[in-house]
Amino acid sequence: MPTPLCARGNFNVSSSATIHATNSGQVRRCLKDGPDRFLHCGRHRCHPDVPSCPTIYNLPMCGRYRLSRRKQMVEEYFDVASGEPEWNPRYNIAPTQPVPVIRQNPEQPRRELSVMRWGLIPSWSKNMSGAAMMINARSETAATKPAFCDPLTNRRCLIPADGFYEWQRTGKVKQPYCFEVNDGALFAFAGLWDRWRDPSGEWIKSCSILTTTPNVVTAAVHDRMPVIVDPDCYDLWLDPGMHDMRAVSDMLKPYDPRMMRAYPVSNRVNSFANDDAECSTPVTLNAVQTQTSLF
Repeated sequence: MPTPLCARGNFNVSSSATIHATNSGQVRRCLKDGPDRFLHCGRHRCHPDVPSCPTIYNLPMCGRYRLSRRKQMVEEYFDVASGEPEWNPRYNIAPTQPVPVIRQNPEQPRRELSVMRWGLIPSWSKNMSGAAMMINARSETAATKPAFCDPLTNRRCLIPADGFYEWQRTGKVKQPYCFEVNDGALFAFAGLWDRWRDPSGEWIKSCSILTTTPNVVTAAVHDRMPVIVDPDCYDLWLDPGMHDMRAVSDMLKPYDPRMMRAYPVSNRVNSFANDDAECSTPVTLNAVQTQTSLF
């Protein structure tokens, strides 16, 4: 899992480690070749011998994710109707690409799946030049931003995924990690969508992923994480008639860290041209990488 960049130095996982959260909310380093040991996450003292100190973050949030399930599995899991054609498994989805999105039909009690462009284009925008900058929306301020306030009230959606990537920077090196829920199960990001008419008169639908403060799993690498919607809240989140912003806000919380894990993957995921299962295959960090991160 990602590792904190700490003001006193870098604390990293060993080359054979996978990190997940314990029931107590601490971050645990589970070694294949040794007993459990605690990892300082930069937010609190995970072990009395490790002093607490600020974590430094300098990488963008949630700019790549994975949806390796085919359409039929997504439809069954989310109980959704779709007229979209079959798609190939995706292992390295990047901004501005078409992505599956789930919405509630405003007139009938059924969910619908469609494909939208990732990177929200506000309906009032003069052009789509800024869309690549709107792949994420901060949940704490979305209600006050012109691009997101109306979608947050009236156009909420679910964006299916089964993993997402973040990068840990150590000096000039960026090590990618894959984050999963329930060992790679399907889940859904909290999304917003809008529609924009281009100069030719064609309607373009686009979306953005909401972010929130991190849980202890993601905090080790970043000060933000995508909002993952609890399955029990899918109906409420999608309900186009639900305009209670306090209730909406209550759903935009960090996901339960006990349900998440993360592991290092190869630099193959760095390029959006690479889009195969190898992008999310776990790798073993070599001794040089581990020592650089630890010291």
